[in-house]
Amino acid sequence: MTGSAGSRYGASVPAPRSRTRWAVRRLNSPNPLWGSNGVAFGPDGRLYAAQFLAGKISAVDTATGDVETVVPMDGPVQSPDDLAFGADGSMYVADLVPGRVWRRSPSGTYRLVSDQVKVPNGITCVGDRLFVNEMRMNGRLLELFPDSGEPPRVLTEGLALGNAMQQGPDGCLYYPHMVTGQVWRLSPDGGEPDLVADGVHEPVAVRFDLGGAMLVLSRGAAGLVTRVDLHGTGARSLITSGLAGLDNAAFDAENRMFVSSFASGGITELHPDGRTREVVPRGLDGPYGVTVDLAGRVYAADHYRVAGPEAEEEGEGEGEGEGEGEESGQGAPGGVSTHVLRPFAHGISADGGLLHLTSQYGEVTTFDPVRGTTRVRATGLRRPTGIAARPGGGLVVAETDAGRVLAIDLAADGDDRVTVLAEGLPRPVDVALDEDGRVYVSDEELGAVLLLGDDGRALPVAGGLDAPQGLVVREGEVFVVETGSRTLRAVSLATGEQRVDAEDLAVGLPPGTGPRVRPALFAQGMPGVAHPFAGLAAAPDGSLLLSANGEGTVLRLTPRQSSSSTGRTPDAEQ
Repeated sequence: MTGSAGSRYGASVPAPRSRTRWAVRRLNSPNPLWGSNGVAFGPDGRLYAAQFLAGKISAVDTATGDVETVVPMDGPVQSPDDLAFGADGSMYVADLVPGRVWRRSPSGTYRLVSDQVKVPNGITCVGDRLFVNEMRMNGRLLELFPDSGEPPRVLTEGLALGNAMQQGPDGCLYYPHMVTGQVWRLSPDGGEPDLVADGVHEPVAVRFDLGGAMLVLSRGAAGLVTRVDLHGTGARSLITSGLAGLDNAAFDAENRMFVSSFASGGITELHPDGRTREVVPRGLDGPYGVTVDLAGRVYAADHYRVAGPEAEEEGEGEGEGEGEGEESGQGAPGGVSTHVLRPFAHGISADGGLLHLTSQYGEVTTFDPVRGTTRVRATGLRRPTGIAARPGGGLVVAETDAGRVLAIDLAADGDDRVTVLAEGLPRPVDVALDEDGRVYVSDEELGAVLLLGDDGRALPVAGGLDAPQGLVVREGEVFVVETGSRTLRAVSLATGEQRVDAEDLAVGLPPGTGPRVRPALFAQGMPGVAHPFAGLAAAPDGSLLLSANGEGTVLRLTPRQSSSSTGRTPDAEQ
């Protein structure tokens, strides 16, 4: 087990740096967690937090904020979404994508409890009994038998996306229907479910405090918690936390409430009056793609939302401190703001006041931040990832799993027309345009950057690259993020000359992570786990923006005034 109260990428990993023309700095602080989902207090008094996107579970000291990895990314659990502790101290984990429920003993050994639950999510222990529900339409609530190995017993069906549940003071199991905005209850021994509350705002978790009051968390942008007096007048009251994308909650022995966020991670103590205390900082779950508008505003596609670094602090001195790789006199990195909760956002391109987005689950959309409207441009694609805007409203998209590069253009009849620019590519990830409108594509499996000809042929620009992803073309050069070597490489389009412009980038899996099974993109027709994507964008001021998805930051690479595009500067960052 490894501990770290700072970056999830590892405390010993060097900070990003450039030996050539760039000054590198973080626009926001690293996120200690990869999002935070199910939470439960363990026998040791620490709060255990599942991280669905990372396949990881961490233990949090709620007094100090220290974070320790308990279930690593390269363990048997692929996509933990909720967890619970049994009477003997065993941890039970709902592994959503592969449809498994695991038992982790107090000694740290794993045993598969069941692989017969579809999209398992809400999980809870009642004494030595174990219950789990399914996050799908017409989902089931089941009892599992970890010790005897008996087949699961179905208690009820018809759940409209179940999620976090708990036993109430009356002994019943309480659980949400996420789609219908309802809370239901059911005896652990079965029978007919009862509707407890209707018209609840986007319910995602049902919890009880030590006094027996029911609290229902909302997954919406305002971070609402609905408090219901079940055994008194039935009155409801709202707690507005301001924490976008609440996921789950747990109460400690002093009846203090701690909440998680699928959208931004972190652990936060939430008081009954809505006041909050940060225990573990929130930040970016990814990020995936990154873009910037003409005003210089940075947008990051962050899986569940579109977010961005908050206004940079004005400051003097050395930013995050000596040895961190930050340039002096540029202020310290700040927090992250949610522009809009928007499942799901992976590729992103700003153009003319609009944001063009891809979802790896098959959709391309255009979002208007001012009007709050969305236009669907294409559906049914096979993992679209990188996206670039063409003049006139057209788009170019890398359809990764189909091996294609697509153009999306507005036809005369007002509908969008999708055409194939190139096909037969092994794994295209990102696309970029030069000033003449020519299309370049990075291919992760081929290890290359390609130029697409008018005849659809892909012409090599650079090869031998280590898992290239994010791509930018500017001033006669191609810049590409190599996620395997954790570098930013520049390639001259005139001469083919290459150089490494940045290194020690926190992209991809943390160093030392062993082989792991990649969770599926879909699970029983529901979204699974998206593939990581380290995006790259060019800003109007000449800087580059890079998604450091290993640590949850956006990096800004600003040209040093004293260096030329090919010259080297003194190694001031060593």
